[in-house]
Amino acid sequence: MAGRGIFAVRDVRSLISETSEEGTQLKRAVGATQLTAMGVGAIIGTGIFVVIGKGSSLAGPAVILSFVLAAVACAFSALSYAELASSIPVSGSAYTYAYATLGELVAWIIGWDLILEYGVSVAAIAVGWGGNLNAFLDATFGYSLPDAISAAPEEGGVFNLPAVFIVLAITLLLVRGVTESVRVNLIMVVIKLVVLVFFIVVAFVNFSTDNFTPFAPEGVDGVTAAAAIIFFAYIGFDAVSTGSEEARNPAKDLPMAILGSLLICTVFYVLTVVGAIGIASPAQMAESDAPLAAALDQGAGLNWAAAILALGAVVAITSVVLVIFYGQTRIFFAMCRDGLLPRRLATVNQRYGTPARLTIGLGVLIAILAALVPLGTIVELVNIGTLFAFVLVNIGVIVLRRTRPDMPRPYRVPWSPVLPLVGIAFAIYLMTDLPWDTWLRFVAWLAVGLLIYFAYGYRNSRLRTDSVSPAPSAAPAETTAPDAPPASPPQPGDDGTKS
Repeated sequence: MAGRGIFAVRDVRSLISETSEEGTQLKRAVGATQLTAMGVGAIIGTGIFVVIGKGSSLAGPAVILSFVLAAVACAFSALSYAELASSIPVSGSAYTYAYATLGELVAWIIGWDLILEYGVSVAAIAVGWGGNLNAFLDATFGYSLPDAISAAPEEGGVFNLPAVFIVLAITLLLVRGVTESVRVNLIMVVIKLVVLVFFIVVAFVNFSTDNFTPFAPEGVDGVTAAAAIIFFAYIGFDAVSTGSEEARNPAKDLPMAILGSLLICTVFYVLTVVGAIGIASPAQMAESDAPLAAALDQGAGLNWAAAILALGAVVAITSVVLVIFYGQTRIFFAMCRDGLLPRRLATVNQRYGTPARLTIGLGVLIAILAALVPLGTIVELVNIGTLFAFVLVNIGVIVLRRTRPDMPRPYRVPWSPVLPLVGIAFAIYLMTDLPWDTWLRFVAWLAVGLLIYFAYGYRNSRLRTDSVSPAPSAAPAETTAPDAPPASPPQPGDDGTKS
């Protein structure tokens, strides 16, 4: 039983074959465009509407370079996600990749970490959605919801009704089906990109170079400090990999969607920040909680544009809630199917083709969190959780290249292990910039997770309760799924199992 210890590694072929099991089989119904829209939907949210002001206060006009630097930092990890997502087209994202490379205990740790990261993200974003909804109602109709039904008890309210509404609405949409969910997300992505295009066009029509001097008042230190904040405006591309099991052609579509969504968002971010500085000074944006609206108002003299920006923010945040919550359900689903959490929750509803029971349960819990808890600094746990996942995914690429060199890889990270190592370095550097209380909360959460793993997950893991075999320690195993569902395209590496 040594091969089934806490560091047992799952055979990739076994992981893929489980995706066709009756009762836990998800529908392959998502194409490349929809996957890319998922990435854009997850990335472009409150970050672009708020973070410009914070970043410009640190770097001045050189915040443009901060956006580029943050994108480069994300790009190294995105490359690693692209390789693993195309090679292991299974739900679970970093959790599944860790299971196939670093062992069960590490997989549990990252899975437990992602449960926190995604759950807190959805609750926090839902609270932000309510705030932006109030801003839109105020800017458009001169009315806002009373605090009693729009704020948590500790913030002077009774409960946050808008946050509960958006979480439950997204829950019902995700239960209804992945096809419907990605269609709605695509529509919302188009709307928020149109809003950003509106801002960019207006900004460049009224553009001036006066605000670009001095360009970098705080020098390199200001640029890097702003990049550490702006980095989190790019988080979300990793959520694309949670759709691996529902992608029609994962070998081709997943790398394109992960890297494509990051590229699209980078272009929009850079154009937006250049346009913003062209019509408003960094000081003007830094003083506002809605820097883009402030830029249009004070720089272009378009105070009515605040309503358009507020609407864009509401739509943007809605799509973020949808994609991030979708990602959490698929990670939780993978952990339940592996037996580390109750397997009955991994049952797929035969009518909708989604893990309905699991989705509803998570939706209710997150709605309660969003309604009653003022999240505050706990949101920083999202940052450390994401960076921790980035570290393990980059390590996973390096390990899998050595332990499974012959495994089919539709996409390969160039210059490995150099680029994954750079991705690790960037993530660790940004993690060290987080406050100590965030680290303490993170360690406490992982400690609770370890107790659950040893009390339940270890004994109920499929490695110990079923005939599932761990990955062999000698020759590389073939990595394709035999007997793929008739409606699905051939899985990556099918040619490797044919004689």
